Amino acid sequence: MQSGIHIETVVDGLAFAEAPRWHDDMLWFSDFYTRKVTRLRMGGEPETVCEVAGQPSGLGWLPDGRMLVVSMTDRRLLRLDNDGLNTVADLSAVLPHHCNDMVVDHRGRAYIGNFGFDLLNRAAAQSTVLMMVDTDGSVRQVADDLLFPNGCVITPDHATLIVAETFGKRLTAFDIADDGTLSGRRVWAALGDASPDGICLDAEAAVWVASPPTSEFLRVREGGAILDRIVVPDQAIACTLGGPERRTLFMVTGRVSREQRALAERTGRIQAMRVQVPGAGLP
Repeated sequence: MQSGIHIETVVDGLAFAEAPRWHDDMLWFSDFYTRKVTRLRMGGEPETVCEVAGQPSGLGWLPDGRMLVVSMTDRRLLRLDNDGLNTVADLSAVLPHHCNDMVVDHRGRAYIGNFGFDLLNRAAAQSTVLMMVDTDGSVRQVADDLLFPNGCVITPDHATLIVAETFGKRLTAFDIADDGTLSGRRVWAALGDASPDGICLDAEAAVWVASPPTSEFLRVREGGAILDRIVVPDQAIACTLGGPERRTLFMVTGRVSREQRALAERTGRIQAMRVQVPGAGLP
């Protein structure tokens, strides 16, 4: 890591963490291979929120405060109710492979990405779709021809969705209509050698990008200018802005590997650093 930057470890010993979120004054995240959603109050101990047999990924919250979680391998969107996890939507018939990250808008609509191909068995990359689960549980395709749609953010005015195309090495933006449908597709930023995974948005409309293959977190302006770069020893997986005034950048790192190895090595961790520009928008 660069000298002169103060970075502290928040939690380590994770198998493979994803989808960090700041919600209700706590840091929340999924761990694929322990199959747990965890929350952590700063200065406290990690607390298991729920266990997801199909591997948890993207997290979000409905307007009434209930949590939504993506179940990856069985391709379902789940909701945590008082009686436990319940299925909101089954996407297995419309998605070709594992579900992935997600952003939930201010009305409770969930935009969910997916692998599109068998990544861990090194299948050839194929384009895929972005799905929206509406508030009534109905499912709609809102975009296609995306190369591994991954982390997503929504701008504070609720007008724009930005999605990380991991194998496209770009951030792609869409206009959001009142009914949640997307249009006006455009390349928000081409990222060169970087492959975006998890992303978050700040109040200057810049996007922090985690890039696993280049082991760095990048702060990117629309058009592709890189404003900041944080190099890390392991792969950069995801990030979110939270903490007091949303001025803490939480950075998830680890190594993409198969379940058995990830559980044995436990290289996943979440680190934090103070930034000048606070977070904005969703998630």
